[in-house]
Amino acid sequence: MRTVDVATLTQNIKEMCIEANHFLSEDMKTAFTKAEQQEKAPLGKQILQQLQQNMDIAGKDMIPICQDTGMAVVFLEVGQDVHLTGGNVEDAVNEGVRQGYVDGYLRKSVVKDPIYRENTKDNTPAIIHYSIVPGDRVRITVAPKGFGSENMSRVFMLKPADGVEGVKNAILTAVKDAGPNACPPMVVGVGIGGTFEKCALMAKKALTRPVDEHSEIPYVRELEEELLEKINKTGIGPGGLGGSTTALAVNINTYPTHIAGLPVAVNICCHVNRHAVREI
Repeated sequence: MRTVDVATLTQNIKEMCIEANHFLSEDMKTAFTKAEQQEKAPLGKQILQQLQQNMDIAGKDMIPICQDTGMAVVFLEVGQDVHLTGGNVEDAVNEGVRQGYVDGYLRKSVVKDPIYRENTKDNTPAIIHYSIVPGDRVRITVAPKGFGSENMSRVFMLKPADGVEGVKNAILTAVKDAGPNACPPMVVGVGIGGTFEKCALMAKKALTRPVDEHSEIPYVRELEEELLEKINKTGIGPGGLGGSTTALAVNINTYPTHIAGLPVAVNICCHVNRHAVREI
C-alpha cells in the first residue's frame, strides 16, 4: 500500500489548470502543423497560421490560449493500492482548481446555481470523474472545457436497427449543426454504447486521448478514419470560413449496451482541446 497526501493532488491540479490554459499539448501541436501543411484553401491556411501564432504568443507571454478558460473537468484514475490521506479528495481537487484559477489569473466562469447564476468567483466546483484501477499510482487528467463547443454537443438515443449508418449520421449531424460555433478545426469525441450517461462520459474521455492515437478495435479505428474524412469534406473549415480542415481528429470509445438501445454521444471540442496529464 502506497500513501499519498491529498495535498499532492491539490498542488498538481493547480499547476495543471495553469499549464492546460497556456500551453497546447504536444499531440495538438503536431496535428496543427500537419493541418496547416495540408490545407488547400488559402483562407483556411491563413486562419490555421493565425491560430498557431496565437498559441505561440499565449505560451511565450503567459496569456490564456482562449479567453474562455473553461469549466475544469478532472479525471482521477486511482490505483487500488493507493491510500489517500490528509483530507477529503474532492475538497483537495477543488482547492487545486481554485488556486489554479485564482493564482493563475484565469477567467472564472462557474456559477453556483444553473438558474440563479451567481458566480463562485474561483471556478469551482470542478466536474470530477473517479475510477479505481490496478496499481499504486494516481493518474490525473485536467481538461478545461469551454462552452462554445460544449453547447454544440449532443446525445442520440438510437434504435439498434439504426446500426452503424445511424451512428455515422448522428455524428455528422452534430458536427454540421455545430458549424462555426464550435471554433473549428474541432476535435470530436464520441461515445457509443452503455447507457444515456455512460456514452456521454465516454465521449468526454475520448477528447483526452492523444489525437494521433486511434482505437485498438479495428472497426472503431476504421470508423474514426472514415468520419474524419467525411467531416473534413463538409467544407466548414477553419473558423467556419471554408476549407478542408474542419476537424483534427475523431476519437471514439465504445462499451457494451442493452439489447434495446444504441446510445451515441458526441462531445465536440474547439481547436485547442486543452488537456494536461500527470501521474503521481
